[in-house]
Amino acid sequence: MRHLAVFNIKVRQVLSLVPIGVFVITASLSHVVSAESLSFANAWKQLLTVSDKLKAQSQEVSRAEAEERAGEDMNLPSLNLAGSYTRLEKPIELDLRDLNPIAAIDPGALPPALGEALAAIPGSLFVTPFTEQDIFRASLQAMWPIYTGGKITAAQGIHAAHVEEKKHQYSLTSRDMFNQLVDRYFAVAVTETLVATNQQLVDSLTEHESHAQKLEREGQIAKVERLNAQVALENAKVNLGSAKRQHEMAQIALSRMLHLPESDPTSGLFSLPQSPSLPRLSQLTLTQHPALKLLEAKEAQANGLIQLEKGRYHPTVFLYGNYTLYEDDSLFSQIEPDWMVGVGVNVPIFSRDGRSGKVEAAQSALLQAKYTKAQTQQDLSLLLDQSYRQLQQADEEVKALNASLALATENLRLRELAFNQGLSTSIDRVDAELKLSAVKTQQLGAQYRFVQAYARLMTISGQLDEFIGRTQLQENQNAG
Repeated sequence: MRHLAVFNIKVRQVLSLVPIGVFVITASLSHVVSAESLSFANAWKQLLTVSDKLKAQSQEVSRAEAEERAGEDMNLPSLNLAGSYTRLEKPIELDLRDLNPIAAIDPGALPPALGEALAAIPGSLFVTPFTEQDIFRASLQAMWPIYTGGKITAAQGIHAAHVEEKKHQYSLTSRDMFNQLVDRYFAVAVTETLVATNQQLVDSLTEHESHAQKLEREGQIAKVERLNAQVALENAKVNLGSAKRQHEMAQIALSRMLHLPESDPTSGLFSLPQSPSLPRLSQLTLTQHPALKLLEAKEAQANGLIQLEKGRYHPTVFLYGNYTLYEDDSLFSQIEPDWMVGVGVNVPIFSRDGRSGKVEAAQSALLQAKYTKAQTQQDLSLLLDQSYRQLQQADEEVKALNASLALATENLRLRELAFNQGLSTSIDRVDAELKLSAVKTQQLGAQYRFVQAYARLMTISGQLDEFIGRTQLQENQNAG
């Protein structure tokens, strides 16, 4: 019974390798009988097509590209159609009697005839209206900045770097999804093999339990040995049922991830003839990993922000113009020209927007990006080393367990012969069976860890096609 407990532990260890998300599926999900055969390469293509997470990240890229295109218009002139309606308290008028020399004339000092003549003139003849009380106006206004102290160029550079940031963020997301697909896809193969291993154990223990009943009836073994065989069989059936349910849930998790009714993975676990070169993996990682490229884009944005804030100290030179489309018939409108053009300059002397503080903040953002990049390089290097050693460890376990598998197989054969001849007990026979199944399960777990570690190495170094090629090569070898 001790070995039975050990076997159960090994089964749980293998199942624990499968991501938790694979098993968090409600029991009410329906089971579809027909399944679609799917290679890993096609599964990856399907995920790139249907993943909502990748679609959302793609829209982030599209939005950044649209903002970049919008930033290109900053170099163009602006043209506005302006209209206004104004009601004055009273029309603007000019009374000539209020102007010298008429205003300075004393009516009493004039000759009577001249004074009477002036008095006879209506007052309205001395008033000149300049505007009406209601004023309507429409015009075209243009403005074209020709020098902004580098602010426009800096803003456009920030937009371009923002696009690069979102593209590298999409690449990071796709790599994370690739690793998740590897876990779920090959979890189906692991659980399927585990079902087969448990089924073999049940079949073998069923035959052994039947044989033990026959030997008990003939008085060749004690009842306790037959009960031991029966208990071992019942426990094996429980483990088989658990393995089947885990396999079903692994299939459901993969199918839901790929938005398929159900899928049947055709790419199995594989091994490599030799381990990849760690120096080459390190070189690829530290030169082209999207996390580092993303931080480089952050640095470019911070540099652009510094230039943008420094540009606020420089003057702004612009061309401007105005063309009147509609105006009233007042004297003021007749005097005012229909169009005008000119050159303007705006020189900032004192400002309350905290320009110096914003420059310091932008410089701090640049240093933050540089330090974060340095730390990320260390983290990636450590992750690469860990994954590489996990790959080697799993490969060594698989090879070492080959000898254990041969030993367990031979031990079972000898125990079965000895039990049939009455030279061994049922406990010895069951223990040998459980040892063999435990070795198979342990080797299965090592193979799964090997594929997971290899997938991490390929995603870290950006060699997703290399991993996909290995799965296709394995399929071709199995087909041959």
